[in-house]
Amino acid sequence: MIRLSWQCKEFSALSNEELYCILRLRAEVFIVEQECIYQDIDNSDQVAVHMLGRHEEKLVCYARLLPPGEKYPAASIGRVVTSQRERRGGHGNQLMARSIAYCEEKWPGKGLNISAQQYLESFYQEMGFVTASSPYLEDGIAHVRMTRDT
Repeated sequence: MIRLSWQCKEFSALSNEELYCILRLRAEVFIVEQECIYQDIDNSDQVAVHMLGRHEEKLVCYARLLPPGEKYPAASIGRVVTSQRERRGGHGNQLMARSIAYCEEKWPGKGLNISAQQYLESFYQEMGFVTASSPYLEDGIAHVRMTRDT
């Protein structure tokens, strides 16, 4: 497994290059790979904290952390993504563990919500999330809402 370097940045601290790499990775996976045409740029990036996992300056994985009240009453973790070439290396577990820890420190006692693709439900359950809804379609893909106490 390759070793990643981690950074957590507010939108205003992202360089143009970092923002480009984030949007490119999200488009590669969510729009191209998953064949899901949707509006990724949704005006939430500006209030988010961005968790970046890199190997030798290449963005390998990413998550967007939203404060309580932005999408849900609780804080939320979304746009969780790992480059297709780097999957099965444990990076998703590291990404989620770091994202959860950051949210718990920044917004203690607020809880966490995610809108998880249904096929990843067991992955998020292993990270301490509990399913809180029946499956629903979001942009044509089955999702479930999941929560976690902080």
